Amino acid sequence: MSAHKPGDPLTLNRLYGRSSSHKLRAGQAGLVETLLPAIAVPEDGAITAARLFGEDRPLHFEIGFGGGEHLAYRADLLPDHGFIGCEPFLNGMAQALTHVRDQRLANVRLHLGDAVEVLKRVPDGALTMLYLLHPDPWPKARHAKRRMMNDGPVDLFAAKLKPGGEFRVATDDPTYLDWLLMVMQRHTHQFDWVNAAPGAWLDYPSGWIETRYAAKARRQGRTPHQFRYRRLP
Repeated sequence: MSAHKPGDPLTLNRLYGRSSSHKLRAGQAGLVETLLPAIAVPEDGAITAARLFGEDRPLHFEIGFGGGEHLAYRADLLPDHGFIGCEPFLNGMAQALTHVRDQRLANVRLHLGDAVEVLKRVPDGALTMLYLLHPDPWPKARHAKRRMMNDGPVDLFAAKLKPGGEFRVATDDPTYLDWLLMVMQRHTHQFDWVNAAPGAWLDYPSGWIETRYAAKARRQGRTPHQFRYRRLP
């Protein structure tokens, strides 16, 4: 493997496939047209809790939230915290907007598109929690540099988390599991593995629900693994 070069565009730029799988229902399309602009992350400038929510508060960031059930659950659980969610998949965004509407979540801001470009605009040390749950595994070896779990993005995660902040990552893909452990082993100067005890990564900690992707994995005979890493000072 070639040596990691900080800021290497191959490790920071994300490439996505299709952006939608089926036509949105009228209600979903309406949410994308009306609710999303009202709670969208600003298109430029620094992204701070004060700018998004009118006051300083603990800030959470979820990369690729799928249908938004985890994001909505956490936001409802912690109404005094602020949540940023990024998702390139239009159908997932529509589902997340439904959660925001139905649960009347005033502490959520969403972005339809690349999470890394948004994360770059968050001030260093501003995040309390960062989530990467069941990302695209890009299983072919030639696509490994497209995985979110790579040195460039992990350096970015470390920069944006405050000391003591937590990075949570989950996967049900065996190849990706080995890959993320290998990558995180190279970042022990930035992160401490919280749930490193044997088997601890098989259990959900308090406040972490099982997503629909994890539930689907279980039905198909795969085991979800959950990892917690704490940002070192």
